Amino acid sequence: GQLPTWLQGILLRNGPGMHTIGDSKYNHWFDGMALLHSFTFKNGEVYYRSKYLRSDTYNCNIEANRIVVSEFGTMAYPDPCKNIFAKAFSYLSHTIPEFTDNCLINIMKAGDEFYATGETNFIRKINAQTLETLEKVDYNKYVAVNLATSHPHYDSAGNVLNMGTSIVDKGKTKYLLFKIPSSVPEQEKKKSCFKHLEVVCSIPSRSLLHPSYYHSFGITENYIIFIEQPFRLDIVKMATAYIRGVSWASCLAYNKDDKTWFHFIDRKTKKEVSTKFYTDAMVFFHHINAYEEDGHIVFDIIAYTDNSLYDMFYLKNLGKDFEENAKLTSIPTCKRFVVPLQHDKDAVVDSNLVTLPCTATAVKEKDGSIYCQPEILCEGIELPRINYDYNGKKYKYVFATEVQWSPVPTKIAKFNTQTKEMLHWGQDDCWPSEPVFVPSPDAKEEDDGVVLTCVVNTDPKDPPFLLVLDAKTFTELGRATVNVEMHMDLHGMFIPQQDGKTGTE
Repeated sequence: GQLPTWLQGILLRNGPGMHTIGDSKYNHWFDGMALLHSFTFKNGEVYYRSKYLRSDTYNCNIEANRIVVSEFGTMAYPDPCKNIFAKAFSYLSHTIPEFTDNCLINIMKAGDEFYATGETNFIRKINAQTLETLEKVDYNKYVAVNLATSHPHYDSAGNVLNMGTSIVDKGKTKYLLFKIPSSVPEQEKKKSCFKHLEVVCSIPSRSLLHPSYYHSFGITENYIIFIEQPFRLDIVKMATAYIRGVSWASCLAYNKDDKTWFHFIDRKTKKEVSTKFYTDAMVFFHHINAYEEDGHIVFDIIAYTDNSLYDMFYLKNLGKDFEENAKLTSIPTCKRFVVPLQHDKDAVVDSNLVTLPCTATAVKEKDGSIYCQPEILCEGIELPRINYDYNGKKYKYVFATEVQWSPVPTKIAKFNTQTKEMLHWGQDDCWPSEPVFVPSPDAKEEDDGVVLTCVVNTDPKDPPFLLVLDAKTFTELGRATVNVEMHMDLHGMFIPQQDGKTGTE
């Protein structure tokens, strides 16, 4: 096919790549050693490269020729990289274990630099052109967080907004929202932007020993949306996991009889909205988008009724009959919540406070709290992406992978949130990755541009390829076949030429 001449830059992706080291194997697909890969678009041609992230974890494991650093689903025991007694002692004193820097989930841009990110307090700077691994950054040196999301947001000035959980102070577990500036003052050019990191606000955890697990958060023009779900980490279990020889994944529990609480932080005052908003128990990983309309906050997420998704990816379940055997017990559902921030404080109890035309409701209860029920937009999509120019604004389109009862995507979809129409792309034996939307330079409409996805073939005779679709019509513009073994990845970003400075390598 033909690629648009304006498509110049790098599609940079991240995901787990190596699951066996020496005679040892990881238990879970999400534990594998991070493998970066990139597609560079230059004058209508595509160049591919891939490289393992040379994290401290990777280096320790390779040196020992076995897994020596624990990951979320695999506890490594003992750890020859550290003195075992010092390590055991620190566990007994209930400090949180030192986490891995195997940053395998996403790519983040901070200032002019790019970082591989996971969900611990470590991120790794990388060279976007060569995929070389550079220095390790510990968030904890700048802000007291032990965990941080891999889905930060970027404001119009290019600052990074992210959230992390602080378990440092005993009994003072909280969620912190922090900002990394896109640039540093002229006189401090040599310093990193992390030195100027600032905490925007903190939200105390409803349970000091059971903070909520979260993978992303939402943002509108004036508010940050944080959802505290009843899918929680047990800190005491976590602190003793090493001694008990169990994985940290076993320290996560979902309580289906509990509530899910919504927190809204005013970005100007940095204070939380005092009204209590909640919904039923759910598990979710990905926010899609959010915006404000007529005194309401509208936000779209992909939610489940249980936490079976994580269990699907234990490697013992990923055998050859995977598609038949691995059936989700809860299908991903795209839910739209409509929250009336500015409602009549004297409204009648049991009345629905939503005044926008939709089926979502928000009912006032006796104690003044507000119970929200969503509108179901569609089912069976995951790894959602939007045209990021519309982030925090009213929008139409979601680009996502399509999953039915199996957690591995077989198609990609374009969903119109207003008309509920869906376009698909799929091909036999193909597993596409998260679709990334790239706007065309003279875009007038939200879907003017292309959608990029890397596709792995389940038939070993067929090589993997990068697919380029016209985002409007979802028709194929071209594909670039790569004759190497390509891994299924998780998330990534497109770096336009001027940002990635794609030189003449």
